[in-house]
Amino acid sequence: MSAMDPTEIFRQEASELFEVLEGALLDLGQRPDDRELVDSAFRALHTIKGSGAMFGFDKVASFTHEFETAFDRVRKGEIKPTQELISVALAAKDYIRALIEDPQSTDDIIGEAILDDLRRFVSSDQPAAPLAEIAEAPPLAPGERKQAGWHLCLEFESHVLRNGSNPLDLLEDLCKLGPCFVVPITDGIPFLDEMEPEDCYLKWDVKLHAACDKDAIDDVFMFVQDEMKLTLSPLEEVEAPAPVPLFQLPDEEPVIAEMAAPVVAAVAEQPVAKAEPQSEAKPEIKREAAPARREDAKQERGIATVRVQAERLDELMDRVGELVIAQARLTQLAASGSDLSIKMIAEEIERLASSLRDTTMGARMVPIGSLFGRFRRLVHDLSRDLSKPVEFVTSGEDTELDKTMIECLADPLVHLIRNAIDHGIEDTATRAANGKTEQGRIELAAVHSGAQVLVTVKDNGGGLNTARIRAKAEEQGLIAAGAVLTDHEIHQFLFHPGFSTAQTISALSGRGVGMDVVKRTIENMRGSIDLSTRSGQGTTVTLRLPLTLAIIEGLLIRVGAGRYIIPLSAVEECVELTDEDERSRGRNFLNVRGNLVPFLRLRELMSASGAPDRHQKTIIISTGETRVGLVADQIIGNHQTVIKSLSKLHSDVTIFSGATILGDGTAALILDVAQLVSLAQSKVEKQHINEAA
Repeated sequence: MSAMDPTEIFRQEASELFEVLEGALLDLGQRPDDRELVDSAFRALHTIKGSGAMFGFDKVASFTHEFETAFDRVRKGEIKPTQELISVALAAKDYIRALIEDPQSTDDIIGEAILDDLRRFVSSDQPAAPLAEIAEAPPLAPGERKQAGWHLCLEFESHVLRNGSNPLDLLEDLCKLGPCFVVPITDGIPFLDEMEPEDCYLKWDVKLHAACDKDAIDDVFMFVQDEMKLTLSPLEEVEAPAPVPLFQLPDEEPVIAEMAAPVVAAVAEQPVAKAEPQSEAKPEIKREAAPARREDAKQERGIATVRVQAERLDELMDRVGELVIAQARLTQLAASGSDLSIKMIAEEIERLASSLRDTTMGARMVPIGSLFGRFRRLVHDLSRDLSKPVEFVTSGEDTELDKTMIECLADPLVHLIRNAIDHGIEDTATRAANGKTEQGRIELAAVHSGAQVLVTVKDNGGGLNTARIRAKAEEQGLIAAGAVLTDHEIHQFLFHPGFSTAQTISALSGRGVGMDVVKRTIENMRGSIDLSTRSGQGTTVTLRLPLTLAIIEGLLIRVGAGRYIIPLSAVEECVELTDEDERSRGRNFLNVRGNLVPFLRLRELMSASGAPDRHQKTIIISTGETRVGLVADQIIGNHQTVIKSLSKLHSDVTIFSGATILGDGTAALILDVAQLVSLAQSKVEKQHINEAA
């Protein structure tokens, strides 16, 4: 087992931090007064900066430091984040991502331009003092009286440096609050041969002479609170000591021993005993967590999640699939014999294989919220570019899908959301004229429905223009002029390749390569797509998807000598084909409790040889609101189906979505429900045309 490249681990962790940073910035645009969002953004930035420096991404650390410095006035509450500032901050985030993922594609000029924009947006008539000026603020004059300060004892955990945090940077930030006297405590430094170069052994005793509250100090150490022991006690009003050299800026790069010696000597000469009298009315404020509790929390965090490469999960799923096939063969062999002990073992293995399958599939399940979060930036940018205020609302983020489904679903949702904003949501003037709110609304939702997941994209725009769609279809020769079609049938032309109702070609639309990609991708995922619209009120697109593309529960049927699998999630019920249905004079409809349901004879469709069984069965399947019956010779029973992809030679056989291996080693084709329903609908339409003629 090869060890993972440390830089690749950093890239993965940085990707997660970018999601946190982007989410915080987008939320900050909606809630500019939310302090937690600012802190969340800074925590992500600080971690990226520290980890980047540790793994050798110096440009990342340098740019992120400048980003932090420019954004510091937002953190201090001196300015409020505007939409323009948020947009530039998002561009800075994109630049940092590019520095990490593809540094060759970046240019220093772009980074400088972004930082210049950041500085311009956070600047004011009275700009904050530069970093160096703050760090080197003049100390109090000797003999000057000053109000109370703080006495701090800092002890960091030994691994703090490995996590990308630098105690010297934190002490520098502490110096910005006011005159600060630092004494390093070297008692814990071991002998050289016992020293770990990546461990931190120093402690610090700090006296801060500044009129600041405890929250300001907490802000300095907010990113390392779980990795340190911080003890605070207030200083009473004291006479400020004479100035001493306290802390050198990082660009001077002092050696710790050289820096510590003059500081210790200087502070030793001061009347330290007078500087820290204790009062009973002012007890010490301690931020030290109980060591045992902290260790327990770390252990819990350590076993809560494990990072596993996706390829290993795919390989595990393949092995489980092979095990399910072998288990099916064992069950079939046991059923053909009379040995009870073999049957008991087969049943036990079947139970264990089923449990292992469910556990493995559960490990591959990912909350769809990880996908929904990506589209917030898309909506934000499109809203800005098209000058259409849009509110983006999501629900059902905890709904889980197989990770492969999540990956396949990203592109279709991008097209749907772009279309909803570009075509669906009206401009501000049109919405005002129609009595609507100025801000449009895009809703993205997910919900479980049996063995399927329904993902809906809904907008409150103007709805589909049926007349324009029909005119465009006639113009392209897709239908004859004056042909009688329902609105639903007309709307299906939107999924035709090259079809677009956009009057002009833009960067967003007009080339007709969006909705056909959506339909093709969803059907390849064994899903279906429904479209509903109301004029002036908006459009809703519903994607119906299976939970997984790996192993499904199927219904095994026989048609002639061949066996086929129907996904069990699409099966509503099974009925027997009656003599009355056989005598339907060529009209292929079933009367199911008063409802007419069209049916397909699979023997005819598969060109099966031989005479049909006397008592044929009809399996009622559904996709969306449409129901169709499939007539088969025999229903064999339930079957755990491991899906195998068909070769490219069979790509033109549309009624099959894959194949599986049965217990006896033979193959069975998996029927594509969506294609069969479409085929039945086309046959019904031809029947209507023939009857009308």
